[in-house]
Amino acid sequence: MSEIIPPLPSAPDLYRPPIEVFVVQPRKQRYWLHGLLLLATFFTTLVVGARMQYSFDHNQPVFSFGDDALGLFPVKWAFSQASNLALGVPFAATLMLILLAHEMGHYLYCRYYGVSATLPFFIPAPTLIGTLGAFIRIRSPIRSRSALFDIGIAGPIAGFVIALPVLIFSLARCKPTMAGTPAPDITLNFPLIFLLAQKLLSLLAPAGVIASVPLSRIALSPVAVAAWVGMFATSLNLLPGGQLDGGHIVFSIVPGAHSWVSRLTIFALIPLALYSWAGWLIWAILLRISGMRHPQVPPWPGVSGGRQWLGLLALIMLILTLTPAPFGHSSLLDVIREFRSGG
Repeated sequence: MSEIIPPLPSAPDLYRPPIEVFVVQPRKQRYWLHGLLLLATFFTTLVVGARMQYSFDHNQPVFSFGDDALGLFPVKWAFSQASNLALGVPFAATLMLILLAHEMGHYLYCRYYGVSATLPFFIPAPTLIGTLGAFIRIRSPIRSRSALFDIGIAGPIAGFVIALPVLIFSLARCKPTMAGTPAPDITLNFPLIFLLAQKLLSLLAPAGVIASVPLSRIALSPVAVAAWVGMFATSLNLLPGGQLDGGHIVFSIVPGAHSWVSRLTIFALIPLALYSWAGWLIWAILLRISGMRHPQVPPWPGVSGGRQWLGLLALIMLILTLTPAPFGHSSLLDVIREFRSGG
């Protein structure tokens, strides 16, 4: 048996300089920060939820901030008794679950495709709902259009799947507005999914009170408000433009259409802001800032046929959850008229 002896390296090979290889280590998760923000957001939603539940139990609008109400963020009242703070648990737990489901849908699919991403960052704030939402940060490239599609659509689907049964069960436990109840300071309008949920309840329980009362005359419980927020957040994320989930879905299916679809979305939001809700103007500005940008992913291969049907599902979810005027009397024209009148 002969032994194969490799040839000796030539002179140039002997003096070849070494090749430097740099390995980028993934950044560590700041678990303490995620946990701190999670606890802080649960606290702020707990205080707001306690106020809502107290108002609901006393047949008052959950969004009432007059002289006889508790105020927007009644921390002192909530901590005056443990029973007061406990009132906010249903709202806080429900809203946090819906937001967590949305963000974990993104995160888990990032993990599935080997994309570096952070855990959800929750944003505590003394707002109407006690938070400004949650988000994750994607810290590495997405390697295919299919991966971009799956990561983009996973969040809205996960949030919608949680919010839908919450909506149905909580709507069944709402009650009609009592005669003489003062008008709320903020009126919620309802997307199509609320109307369909009420129709379903009327079929399941035709004699029920909720089945025979218009949605405008129903006093929403705090849990139903959490479901409303979940549906509203789903519609915002599914707007087809920019860096939103809907924009990622559009780009992954038809990359060349992303730019003009983003422009059309911006143009559509401007009259909606003028006549429906002034907040659409802020979203139009945000989309204009990032509307022409998109993640850098290889153009080939494209997405599979099954994902085309999921894209249609995303469009259906947008139609079901979108409320052109989510808040009553809040169009830009209404705001201007109120400002001029000194309101």
